[in-house]
Amino acid sequence: MDKRLLGDYGELTALQYLRFHGYKIISVNYRCKFGEIDIIAEDRKYICFIEVKTRSENNYFSPADAVDFSKRRKIISSANLFLKHYDMNRQPRFDIIEIYFKDDEPSDIRHIESAFDGTGN
Repeated sequence: MDKRLLGDYGELTALQYLRFHGYKIISVNYRCKFGEIDIIAEDRKYICFIEVKTRSENNYFSPADAVDFSKRRKIISSANLFLKHYDMNRQPRFDIIEIYFKDDEPSDIRHIESAFDGTGN
């Protein structure tokens, strides 16, 4: 499966996972001048800004390792802009969802809640 298709399939898998676990999806592929946020969702307490990273089974690094400091800062800036435009009465949280594929099918999903804070650490 090519990289773009794998990423799209990973995002769909993450959306299904979130809905199954009771999250309300607010936005998918939110774009602004600072960058893109894959998924914005809410649960009872948080507005979650979620980066989805998808990898095949033959990868040496975890998908979350690809969310470096620069990427985290772009997500935070994008989230701040989103929050300025939309009134959300929830605490913001930055998550990463790792999707692992084996034989072109999702084999493992890891939801890392509070993967980083509002400073990028």
